Amino acid sequence: MARTYKYKEAIPMQRHVSNCLASLLLLTLINPSEARQADPEQAIPEFRPGYLVGYLQKEDLPNSLALLPPPPAAGTPAFLLDQTLAAKSQALRGSARWELAIRDADLKFPAAAGTFSCALGAPISEQQTPALYRLLRRTLADAGLATYSAKTRYSRTRPFVLNQQPSCTPEDEPKLAKDGSYPSGHSAIGWAWALVLSELAPEHADAIWARGRAYSESRMVCNVHWYSDIREGREVGSTAVARLHSDPTFQADFAMARKELATARSQGLDSGRDCAAEARALAAGID
Repeated sequence: MARTYKYKEAIPMQRHVSNCLASLLLLTLINPSEARQADPEQAIPEFRPGYLVGYLQKEDLPNSLALLPPPPAAGTPAFLLDQTLAAKSQALRGSARWELAIRDADLKFPAAAGTFSCALGAPISEQQTPALYRLLRRTLADAGLATYSAKTRYSRTRPFVLNQQPSCTPEDEPKLAKDGSYPSGHSAIGWAWALVLSELAPEHADAIWARGRAYSESRMVCNVHWYSDIREGREVGSTAVARLHSDPTFQADFAMARKELATARSQGLDSGRDCAAEARALAAGID
């Protein structure tokens, strides 16, 4: 989708944000923030109801166009692999794995907050872990927006457009068809979340990384991204996290989130999700 949104300044002295592609990937949520960093205790401005600005200013976002190679060209072995895995993933249509991919497609909060709760072994909510909740909402913007220089340049056609097979979110197909496929923003976001959470809870790192990988693979299951899209999306997510670690506001939220997790564990709070059902769904991978 090539829809353009313009927003007025969210806080005093902010510059106007203009001419940034909005995407269903981010559910047309935000544009790059040039806002000053807010104190962790202050209200964070939104560019669209329910969606917070990120930690990084526009000029500090990783440049995915400089970072990534071009997407695989038609007829190359890499694109043949993309097509082969796309075809295999369609065998999961209608399965529990397909249903999980539908849930993974939803970037809205609070729904998206619980994505990693089972892997983390603790709840993630605005009430129980507010700093962690805020951390995920804001890093969503940073990792997702970092994909856009490459997405805009390459405007790669999405799988469901090329193979004429359904996606897991048919209501979104008209918008997605106009939005570049490479790299995957969901994959950048999910992998960024996985890296941040694995640092907060290293004892659960393997489970968190596995969930982050599966989260990105949900985009293949949904037939909205190619394998190379999600692989390079994870690269962008990793780069965004590396950049975030130099941001003082991110560091402050990170420290508070660590304390919240310790408190949640000491209170014996569980994930609040059906983790057994999630595990069964994840067991059905793409062969």
